[in-house]
Amino acid sequence: MKFFIDTADVDAIRELHDLGMVDGVTTNPSLILKSGRNILEVTKEICSFVKGPVSAEVVALKAEDMIAEGRKLAAIAPNIAVKVPLTWDGLKTCKVLSGEGFMVNVTLCFSANQALIAAKAGATFISPFIGRLDDINLDGLDLIGDIRTIYDNYDFKTQILAASIRTANHVKDCALIGADVVTAPPAVIKALASHVLTDKGLDQFTADWAKTGQKIL
Repeated sequence: MKFFIDTADVDAIRELHDLGMVDGVTTNPSLILKSGRNILEVTKEICSFVKGPVSAEVVALKAEDMIAEGRKLAAIAPNIAVKVPLTWDGLKTCKVLSGEGFMVNVTLCFSANQALIAAKAGATFISPFIGRLDDINLDGLDLIGDIRTIYDNYDFKTQILAASIRTANHVKDCALIGADVVTAPPAVIKALASHVLTDKGLDQFTADWAKTGQKIL
């Protein structure tokens, strides 16, 4: 499974990148706002050291404007994935930009039918939002499973990019179901290494080692 980091915080991306944990990055208008930086500048900086896909989102609502914005974003670097919403105009934009050879990430997916039509429009990635479905008492993981089945049935090449990841268990479950990618905040990626029994065992080893009075260095 590929790990994309869902943030525009360059320092946080670099930390995980140095550990080999970054296969790509996703951003959106909310994350750009949180970074306090210009979208073109911060995206260019991220692309300078992340070689995998870096999603940059259009903000227009009409296809003609989305296409123009997408082309401008794609010009930042060869590894830009233009992020478009799963609307009819977004699908039109996906068809045009993917036809021009650009990667397209179709986002805000909440149903298997939406994922099916995005694949037909040539999406490189489909981004189903797990956490937001959970928020309204629907099972976001069921959606990942449905999309996986549909895509496998018809050999669609669109990659399932599980988004709105809230917990380490979300990551595990997406891996079990067969999502191609998860995009998660840095804190969630770091949480994958945590376990209470690991901490307990380390505390015991440290206490026992102190009693030996020995040193390695």
